[in-house]
Parts: sequence; C-alpha cells; structure tokens
Amino acid sequence: MQDLNDLYFFANVVQQGGFTAAGRSLGIPKSRLSRRISELEIRLGARLLQRNTRGIALTDLGSRYYQHCQEMIAAAEAAELAVTSSLAEPSGTVRASCVVAIAQSEVANALPAFLERYPKVNIDLLFTNRRVNLLEEGVDVAIRVRATDDEDPNLATRRLRAASAVLVATPALMSRYPAPTHPRDLEKLPLLGAADHDRRIHLTLDGPDKERYELVSEPRLAVEDFALRKRAALRNLGLTMLPTEYCIEEVEQGALVHVLPDWRMPSGHLQIVYPTQRGLLPAVRVFVDFLIEQLSKEFIFPDCKN
Repeated sequence: MQDLNDLYFFANVVQQGGFTAAGRSLGIPKSRLSRRISELEIRLGARLLQRNTRGIALTDLGSRYYQHCQEMIAAAEAAELAVTSSLAEPSGTVRASCVVAIAQSEVANALPAFLERYPKVNIDLLFTNRRVNLLEEGVDVAIRVRATDDEDPNLATRRLRAASAVLVATPALMSRYPAPTHPRDLEKLPLLGAADHDRRIHLTLDGPDKERYELVSEPRLAVEDFALRKRAALRNLGLTMLPTEYCIEEVEQGALVHVLPDWRMPSGHLQIVYPTQRGLLPAVRVFVDFLIEQLSKEFIFPDCKN
C-alpha cells in the first residue's frame, strides 16, 4: 500500500503554493519534500505539478488528484474528531435555525430541559421560515420542513416525522357558503395565508383519482405567521392552511373544521440537517440527539384516524 503521507505532503505543497513554504509548514527539508513528490509522480506514472522558476502549477491530472487528497485528509480528520469528540464534555455554542411554528411551540417548550442537562452548551436559536444556507451562514443545525428529496445532498439529513397541513375554518364561516366539494368551490371564500411574489396565495391540493388542483386567490390577510392566521381564522375572518399539529386541538374541540378532508396538501417531512464534512462537535451531536428525542412524535389528525 502506498504511503498516505505522500498524499498529505502533496496537498500541503499545493495549499502553500510551493515546496519552500510547505517545507516550513511541515517542518521537513524542502529537498526531502521535493523528492517525495517526484517519487509519487513516478509511482503514479503521471505528472501532477508543473515546476518553473515562478513556482508550481497543477496539471489537469494533478488537479483531480488534489481533490481526492483533500477528501482523504478531511475523512482522516473526521475520524479523529469522532473519537476525541466522544470523550469530550459537550460545551460551546450551537447555532440553530428552526421554522417559526416549531420553534415557538415544541422547541421552546423543550429547550430549557436541554440547557439544564448540558450546562456548558449555549444555544443561539434563529426563528425563520426561509431556507437557511448552513455553510454560508455559519449554522450548525437546521430544523425545517421539506418535501421528499428536496434537500442539499451535501448535508446530513435526519427525518423526524411526516409533516402535513390542512385547510381549516370555523363552522360559522363555512355555514355562510354552499358546502364545498372541490377546491374551486373555495375561490369565493376569504383566504388567509402567505402570499407569493404576485401577491396571491397559491395552494396545491391532491384529490381523489390523483387529481391535482392549484387554488389561487387574493388574500384577505397575507401573512406567514401561523399563530396570527389561526387567531384570524378563529374570528371567522377566513379559511387558512395550518400545519396539522398547529390546529389539532381546535379541530378536536370543534372550534375549527377540516375543509375538504378528501383533498390533501402535498406532504413533506420535519427534518434536521447539519454539515458533516468534519464530524460533529460534542455540543452539536447532543443537540441533534435531543431534537430527535423531542420532535419525532407523530400527530394524527382527528378525521384521519383509521
């Protein structure tokens, strides 16, 4: 088996921009380093570097080889971190983002228990419904709802539970209109929800016989916040889409009714995503485990019970 140090030496030469700087970084003579890279090229039967008086440049093959070297080094660092992290007490700050509805309810209720369990871990929690770029924004963990396979393949994804949403309104509001049998029958009802760029609400529903219908309407109230939408709906101000867990109690009590129960909103998943390039720090690892423990409960809508 080849000496894997040669891959490390080669990557360091590329990163430092030359043999002299790499030799200083590694603490080995420039001549020895140059000889090791030359022997590596001979063994591979390919030139990896173009050497000239101004420095070095990667060949096409060298560029591809360098990418693999980087992956090998990252994997080795992750392997070492996996061991050292397991032995270390969780500490430091975990920056997390979470969809607003889940953050305000389940996460807010559970977070004090986590902080008590891990006194050396601090949580910086961002409430947002937008799609956060973890790597660019320095976020360690994101809790969000996504459609199946709608996630960055470079992130680790842990699905927690199915995430469904329903159309609800008060019985009093629905009594003012003919009983709907199709989403097109809802176009005359006042609608509460998040508006798109055209300032209209777009709701996709899947019905019997695989029929799909997009309900498009000018909103009576345009707002993303689920709590405000629910309060407005309870005041007979309109029909709205809410996550199942966000209105299950009101439906069970009869304050809201599930409108068009034979038509479903496209489902997704509540999931946790996090970068894994260099392993998980202890604080991030225990926070992920805690979220899995707290957020995996399934919510079954009253009129969906078998």
